[in-house]
Amino acid sequence: MSSIRGNFDQQLTNLGHRLLRMGSLVDEAIDHATRSLVERDSDLALDVIRKDSEINTLRYSIEEQSYTLLATQQPLAGDLRRVAAAISIATNMERQADHAAGIAVLARRLNKEPELKSLMDIPRMADTTRSMLRHSLDAYLSADAELARAVATEDAEINELNEKVLQELLRCMIDDPRTIRRATYLLWVSHNLERIGDRTKNICERVVYVATGELADFDVHADTEEALDEHDVLGKLPL
Repeated sequence: MSSIRGNFDQQLTNLGHRLLRMGSLVDEAIDHATRSLVERDSDLALDVIRKDSEINTLRYSIEEQSYTLLATQQPLAGDLRRVAAAISIATNMERQADHAAGIAVLARRLNKEPELKSLMDIPRMADTTRSMLRHSLDAYLSADAELARAVATEDAEINELNEKVLQELLRCMIDDPRTIRRATYLLWVSHNLERIGDRTKNICERVVYVATGELADFDVHADTEEALDEHDVLGKLPL
């Protein structure tokens, strides 16, 4: 193996480690945001919001390293796809962190209100999104297209749980209009978790591309959901 190739392989390994580090931070953000809601811990929620900037910085660092590799090493075929995919994966994880911060904002609002009877399947949704994210990164590091496809199918469970939460909260609001504001906040929490799952599907698409060169599309409604994200009002809510 030439020294040039060895150096490039080392840089690819380093890039993968940075993606794993970012994934670990995003996983923690989802966990802590959900716990801040379950445990009514507003300080933990604020910590999630404050740490979002660290994840943003890491995303830009990964992008810079990827662009440098593309410019200086001019990789071909699978190597080119792996580096290009890292940019997309980092972008999707950064948005997942934004959704986690949105949940934390909502948790701080909900923690000031009387507690609703139950959080329903929201904690289960969070657990599933975290598992999907971890496995999608495993698939990236091993260039495992079959694992990526399997992970993407798990998003159907999140969508089903989101619909179940929606129906339960609608019944709650109809039965007791005094719960409308709190229930609406929980609807947004569920929506954010659903979008985190969609972002992991995007990551899985990139993994399939890395492994096979195939441009997979696991979500035909992605453009519509993306437009909704751009008009998301959560960022306008006071802490």
